[in-house]
Amino acid sequence: MNETVSRPPLTIRLCGPRGFCAGVDRAIQIVVLALKGFGAPVYVRHEIVHNRYVVEGLEAKGAVFVEELDEIPAEHREKPVVFSAHGVPKSVPADAQARNLFYLDATCPLVSKVHKQAMRHQRLGRHVVLIGHAGHPEVIGTMGQLPEGSVSLIETIEDADRYEPVDADNLGYVTQTTLSVDDTAGVIKRLQERFPNLTAPSADSICYATTNRQEAVKQAAPGCDLFIIVGAPNSSNSKRLVEVALKAGAKRSLLVQRAAEIDWDDIGPIGTLGLSAGASAPEVIVNEIIEAFKDRYAATIELAEFSIENEHFLVNRELRDIELTHDDMAWVNG
Repeated sequence: MNETVSRPPLTIRLCGPRGFCAGVDRAIQIVVLALKGFGAPVYVRHEIVHNRYVVEGLEAKGAVFVEELDEIPAEHREKPVVFSAHGVPKSVPADAQARNLFYLDATCPLVSKVHKQAMRHQRLGRHVVLIGHAGHPEVIGTMGQLPEGSVSLIETIEDADRYEPVDADNLGYVTQTTLSVDDTAGVIKRLQERFPNLTAPSADSICYATTNRQEAVKQAAPGCDLFIIVGAPNSSNSKRLVEVALKAGAKRSLLVQRAAEIDWDDIGPIGTLGLSAGASAPEVIVNEIIEAFKDRYAATIELAEFSIENEHFLVNRELRDIELTHDDMAWVNG
C-alpha cells in the first residue's frame, strides 16, 4: 500500500518572515568569527540569544557561557568576551575595562537605538517610562543605561492605571523591542490618556522583525487547527507569537523548541497547521519540524509571506577581516 495515501492530508502554512532576525544573526556571527579568529575559548556573558540549540552549538565550538565577568579565569583575560544581543547595563563594559578584558559587544543595533532614545529623554529632563517585562535581559540592559531612579517599568494596562509619577508633565516612554504590538499599543494608549504630555520616542521601539513576524502569524492563523511557534520558553518574542496566533484565530498554539517535544498523541486530528519561528530560532529546527510532520502526514507547504527582510547588520570592526563562510553557519541556517 502506498504510504502517502495512508497518511492524513495536512496543509502547513509556513510563515515568512520567520526565525533569525538581523540582530540575532549578527550576534551569532560575532561568536563564530571570534572563535575562528582568536581560537577557543571565547567567553559569552549570558545566553547570546534565547535558544538552547544555539547556545549548545556554540559551546560545542568552544564558547564558554558565564553569568558574570568575574568567572573568566585570569589566564584567559586576553580572550574575547562577547556581550549578548539583548544588551547590557553600562556597568558591564565599565567592569570589563576595569578588568582589562577584550570585549565584543553583540547588542542588537535596534536595542542600542532604544538605549539612545531613553538617554535622550533623560537628557531632555524627562523621567523615562519603559514598557517591558521585568527581569528580561533587554529591560535590565535598558534600565542600566540611566541613573538609578530615572526609569519606571510598566508591564500592563493595570500598571499604567496605578502609575503615579513625580512630574506627570515630563515623561518620555520607550519599549522593549520584542513586545506584542497590539498589547503595547493598549498600554501606550492608557498612559497617553492619563498623561497627555507623555513624549513618544523619535521612532518606534518595537523592532521591525518583531512586527513582521507577528503580522505574518496574524495573517496565517485564521482557520489553523494548530499553530506551532519554534522558540524557547524564555524568548519574549516567541511567546508573543503564541499569543498572537491564538488571538488571530488559531484553535491551538504551542511553543516548541525541537520536534522531539511534540506530543503527537495530544495533537488530535488536524487539517491545517500554522508554523513560524521566533527571532532567535534557527531555520534547521523549522526544517526538522516540517520533516517530522511529513513523516506522519501527507503534508503540503503553503507559504504565508507578509514581507521580505533584507536587513543586514555589520559585525564589530575587529572581526570584519575574518572570513565567514556558508559552512560556518550551516549548523543553524541549514
